[in-house]
Amino acid sequence: MSNKKNEDIEMRSADQDFGGEKDPFLGRTASHRARDVPPVAVGAVLEKLDHSPGLSILAYCMASISMTVVNKYVVSGSEWNLMFFYLAVQSLVCTAAIMLCKQLGLFKNLAPFDSVKAKKWFPISLLLVGMIYTGAKALQFLSVPVYTIFKNLTIIVIAYGEVLWFGGSVSPMTLLSFGLMVLSSIIAAWADIQAAIDGVGHNVEASAALSTLNAGYAWMGMNVFCTASYVLGMRKVIKKMNFKDYDTMFYNNLLTIPVLVVFSLIAEDWSSANIAKNFPVESRRGLMIGMVYSGLAAIFISYCSAWCIRVTSSTTYSMVGALNKLPIAISGLIFFNAPVTFGSVSAIFLGFVSGLVFALAKVRQKVTSVLPTTQPTMSASSQSNRDAANS
Repeated sequence: MSNKKNEDIEMRSADQDFGGEKDPFLGRTASHRARDVPPVAVGAVLEKLDHSPGLSILAYCMASISMTVVNKYVVSGSEWNLMFFYLAVQSLVCTAAIMLCKQLGLFKNLAPFDSVKAKKWFPISLLLVGMIYTGAKALQFLSVPVYTIFKNLTIIVIAYGEVLWFGGSVSPMTLLSFGLMVLSSIIAAWADIQAAIDGVGHNVEASAALSTLNAGYAWMGMNVFCTASYVLGMRKVIKKMNFKDYDTMFYNNLLTIPVLVVFSLIAEDWSSANIAKNFPVESRRGLMIGMVYSGLAAIFISYCSAWCIRVTSSTTYSMVGALNKLPIAISGLIFFNAPVTFGSVSAIFLGFVSGLVFALAKVRQKVTSVLPTTQPTMSASSQSNRDAANS
């Protein structure tokens, strides 16, 4: 749902920009000029870092991994039941950060608030509320590896939704990736249920663990269809809205704040006793920091996505997104004591392979669909918007 930066920054040679600059602190003698080396300007270093493909890929991976880990940390408390409040804080922090960046001149292309556009976009924001709420509930009950694997099923629903509504097509290679996704999900569910029965990775009785898993699978199923509805609905509306860069993120977060706040006040328990259960003294500070970071992480991911596309390509970005599922799943094994069994490891591997095959299928589909021998140069924003429309 995040849009990308609009302008591509041309690379400049550090030698051209800084090679002729004379340091005023160098001595006048030839011996001093020979011994002293002009200091490297900070601007040159930042320029090189800004155009580093490896650093952009690493930043994108770290942003997405940290977002999943922090979300799991916040909602994994045994007494946590303030989900609408948590999501409202996320949206509020993200909106405030976007407005601050606009005031600082970082988001120059962010258009002023338009009430007409807001009314048209509001139904999409309601679909977003359904997507993020069901996703957070699924993550609360399921382990990070299982959650990551089952998210692949969303790709299948979106693909067939595009076939029905937008006249899309599914290639044989894409069908192969779908089969691997379904197989990895079945293996993940079987391994998770078996671990619950055997008491591996669970501190409660088998019946309670199975009940938790069943709730998680139910929320995950709803999240798959809510996510597909949001993505397909957004694709249909976004072209009419002429949104650019961070406009989509701004309207999404701003419009969801009142909805989430109202739902929280109506459906959630705001008694002092329940607040104390959700924010125990020993972890209160960590939870608050995590809630704030989760809101900022949405902007980090958006920026890193645009950065990655700008200094590499949309193809590389797609491949990184597929490969990134593996470290996200592994992070759940490391930080949250998820069950490590032959079935769970096999499911993670199959889920990783399925994502890789799907990315390769999309790359081949783009190559075969291009009739001209050359393509015009596109900005990072245009390229990413095209990818979103074709995903």
